[in-house]
Amino acid sequence: MRLRPTAPGRFGASELRLALAAPRPAAGLTSEWRLVDGLRTHTRRSRNPGSDAPPVVLVHGLAVSHRYLTPLAVALSATHPVYVPDLPGFGLTERPGRAYDVGRHAAFLAAWLAAYRLPPVCLVGHSFGAEVVAALAARRPAAVRALVLAGPTSDPAARSRRGLVGRWLLDTVAEAPLQAPVLLRDVWDARPWRVAATVSHSVHNRVEEDLVRVAAPTLVLAGARDTVVPPAWRAQVTRLIPHARAATVPGAAHNVVTTAPRQVADAIRALLAPDPDKVDPCASETRRSDPSAAASAAC
Repeated sequence: MRLRPTAPGRFGASELRLALAAPRPAAGLTSEWRLVDGLRTHTRRSRNPGSDAPPVVLVHGLAVSHRYLTPLAVALSATHPVYVPDLPGFGLTERPGRAYDVGRHAAFLAAWLAAYRLPPVCLVGHSFGAEVVAALAARRPAAVRALVLAGPTSDPAARSRRGLVGRWLLDTVAEAPLQAPVLLRDVWDARPWRVAATVSHSVHNRVEEDLVRVAAPTLVLAGARDTVVPPAWRAQVTRLIPHARAATVPGAAHNVVTTAPRQVADAIRALLAPDPDKVDPCASETRRSDPSAAASAAC
């Protein structure tokens, strides 16, 4: 299945078919299961492109799964081995009896990395997944070569169930409508009670305590139309991490990893380049000297 290039903020029928394909092979992605921390765990992965490029592990948010990350996995697969695990209770992974908090998810992800025996990886976490990878990077720095926090939650200015859900509802107006079937399938798989419990875990997680301990080179990435993660919070996240820079993708909203996969993939490749200063990612960078500035040029 070949994906047609789309402008940021778009999600079409071909992306929808790809997102819902698992466990069938599609666009070079296959599914496999391994026992991790006592749970039968599903991972969507790409072929190895045959290079020495570091693996990239994509970590989903709190109401979703591998499905909405598949366009980004395909966009990265030409240059990097890509892995997209479903966290416990989500997607096609076994459902434990309770919803994991951030620390438990981070411990599970560390066990997943050990099960796959991967070298230090680039961790890409979106939304609640950014909280999980930040916790892992803070606690297991040797496992993390680089970190990407895409649309990271949760902003202290809206750190309540009402505040976070309210921002998500506002974001739906800016999102591509064809993402809805993916979200509905993911919520059904996870069960609404698990999604609600994970929202509570997110708003009770003081992510700042993990951010200041991150040692890996980090990219803080967001869509310019993201109402869940406003510019002031992105700037604060960037300031808290010692080696961080920020990037904004014009035209995209909170689900930037879904609706702007080519632009996000280019930004990840730039972060992982041997000499990043010689590579201009498609989503323009902003340095720590002005982390609140947004990129204005479309890719």
